[in-house]
Amino acid sequence: MSGRTKKNAANVARQIRAAALVAVLVGSLCACAGDHDAGTGEPSFYRSMAEHGAQLDAATAASMISGYRANNGLPPVTVDPELMKMAQAQAQAMASRDKLDHNVLRAFSERLNAQGYRARGAAENIGAGYHTFAEAFSGWRDSPSHRANMLLQGATRMGIAAVYTPKSKYKVFWALILAAPDDRRS
Repeated sequence: MSGRTKKNAANVARQIRAAALVAVLVGSLCACAGDHDAGTGEPSFYRSMAEHGAQLDAATAASMISGYRANNGLPPVTVDPELMKMAQAQAQAMASRDKLDHNVLRAFSERLNAQGYRARGAAENIGAGYHTFAEAFSGWRDSPSHRANMLLQGATRMGIAAVYTPKSKYKVFWALILAAPDDRRS
């Protein structure tokens, strides 16, 4: 190959690599578009839950927790409708009593059993006063016991809820449940 042909081949290779990089970046941006609030353009994990009608984006929460778990060598979690209902009931019970307490309804293991949710392992994080999922996530990540729950070995499912209560000093109550379902048949 002549020197000029080698230069042309190198230029073409650079252009292909640049085009591939642009395609990957555009694809990444498009994939993230669903994680943004249409009204503000902010990522939905920054959406305030401290207002009437605020909707928590459970899929974005699962994505963020899954990313954290992946960074720690663990499998992702997916949203589980049963765990979503249980998290909602816990957050609602705490909000209605204005009390941050794992046992506000009954003990966590009793609640799992009462719902017939079979799990090899399960953990619950609760919180109050965090107005956004990003704040709640950071609070849990920075607490050793809550971090251990988010990094529960074998967990593949999760449920999360945030309940707004304007008369409380906390304003928002949170419940996050992670579980490793026991899929064995009885």
